[in-house]
Amino acid sequence: MATTINSVSPALLNTMNPQPASTSSSSAADSATALQNRFMTMLLTQMKNQDPLNPMDNAQVTSQMAQLSTVSGIGQMNTTLSSLMGSLQSSQSMQAVNLIGKSVVVPGNSITLSSGAGQFGVNLTTAAANVQAVIKNSAGAVVDTMNLGSLPAGASAINWNGLTSTGATAPDGQYTFSITAANGSTPVTAAALSVGLVSSVATGGTNGAQLNIPNLGPINYSDVLQIL
Repeated sequence: MATTINSVSPALLNTMNPQPASTSSSSAADSATALQNRFMTMLLTQMKNQDPLNPMDNAQVTSQMAQLSTVSGIGQMNTTLSSLMGSLQSSQSMQAVNLIGKSVVVPGNSITLSSGAGQFGVNLTTAAANVQAVIKNSAGAVVDTMNLGSLPAGASAINWNGLTSTGATAPDGQYTFSITAANGSTPVTAAALSVGLVSSVATGGTNGAQLNIPNLGPINYSDVLQIL
């Protein structure tokens, strides 16, 4: 008596393994829905043509369907996350545009002294009783040491009047500074912050919206700690 063997027709194999095509058609063929349809077609064909004396293993079928469900779920999740990311970046860009013309506090150790006035900041992990800022010119020479006293935890904006340690007026320009903080003999982690005026906003980057700040360069919108 003739028996039917477990075989798959060449037409079905061609369907399951299409030749490379254009980008658009490949994307459609590789979608989760298309993959599901091809799998179910192959599975049904195999079941119809299986050998009655050697039927398919139920455990293997169940395992394959579970794997297909997992792959399909991951594909749908990636699509959802991509959509959410696009919406987030669009919302972030609109918010960033509102910062044009405003001063923001961002990570950095640069001070722009203009008309005898400059601003910088400090970010403390915990409150500190003694905070000190050392300001240097472009040559690396110390021009002023500011004792800021006690400051709370978090970001604080500091004004510099442009006076040196000798009482002279420092020329306008770019300066750098460093911060030290402590509670008695116990040091407190302190991060230097720069203050700058947002001149424009760039969008479309992998890191989201970026703020263009003169003398500070492009800054990620997510790095803004305070808006002054």
